Amino acid sequence: MPKKDRLLLYLKEKRDSWISGEMLSKEIGVSRSAVWKHIRRLKEDGYEILSSPKKGYLLRKDSELLLPNEIREGLRTRVLGKRQIHYLREVDSTNLKAKLLAEKGASEGTVVVAEEQSAGRGRRGRRWFSSPGNGIYMSLILRPSISPIGAPRITLMTAVAVAEALLAEVDLDVRIKWPNDLLVRGRKLVGILTEINTEMDAVNYIVVGIGMNVNTPAEDFPEEIREIATSIFRETGKRFSRIRLVKACLEQFETYYEMFKENRFPAIIRRWKELARIVGQRITVDVLGKEYAGQVVEIDADGVLILRDDRGGIHRIISGDVTL
Repeated sequence: MPKKDRLLLYLKEKRDSWISGEMLSKEIGVSRSAVWKHIRRLKEDGYEILSSPKKGYLLRKDSELLLPNEIREGLRTRVLGKRQIHYLREVDSTNLKAKLLAEKGASEGTVVVAEEQSAGRGRRGRRWFSSPGNGIYMSLILRPSISPIGAPRITLMTAVAVAEALLAEVDLDVRIKWPNDLLVRGRKLVGILTEINTEMDAVNYIVVGIGMNVNTPAEDFPEEIREIATSIFRETGKRFSRIRLVKACLEQFETYYEMFKENRFPAIIRRWKELARIVGQRITVDVLGKEYAGQVVEIDADGVLILRDDRGGIHRIISGDVTL
């Protein structure tokens, strides 16, 4: 473990107590000058540490940044986040970074998380607004032993997992919009972007991107999306711990991913339907510029939307933009 991380761990163990520089020096095995340098770096990482010439150092408040140490602390997973967490203050896109890592052999369960994205992406190449320090911009690397035809199910599974995390942590009526957006009162709270690298008969890797608006004030959203986007802060009037939400998402994701690998997808799709409440509703779907209107008959075992139009025609829609 790096010296800085050992120092932080010791400060946390002695939380609310003053610790002399001499004691830290002995405990960590570095000079008092090195202790001061590590303390300075921890402060730069957002930790509130008091210092006194006579008393030493006292950890007053943990960092609110999405730092790997903070995510791992108390994280109840076996794989996700337990291996590699790549933390970035700013990145063009966490999905792009995750794909580069996957190409270099990054293992399943690798997490990429950033405070800000300069080129965050949604479905169909749309831009995902990434308010600096206010949201969760995270991508996961998966390497499931499945054929490419089964990969789209990962998107539906992710929507359920993230919805369950939000329902457990925040008092909001979260709903899934087919296939992968999470809404609150009709406004978009979470977007999911799944990207797949395959061969003819096998998946090499899957990158799942999750963008969540957590503490973004309404006025910070660009004007063009202000009426269709929302955040937890906008809905509740309260700021929420992003670290706590990241942990909840990783834990729920791993639970549902295990179900997926155990061929229990029917149970996942049942929960998806409960959270979406779309079956039986009248909708319009835009599929690459062509519109289909009618009633949703079913969401099948692969997540395909079955639509009956006004003439009784049945359409199987794999991907599109839904208007309720």
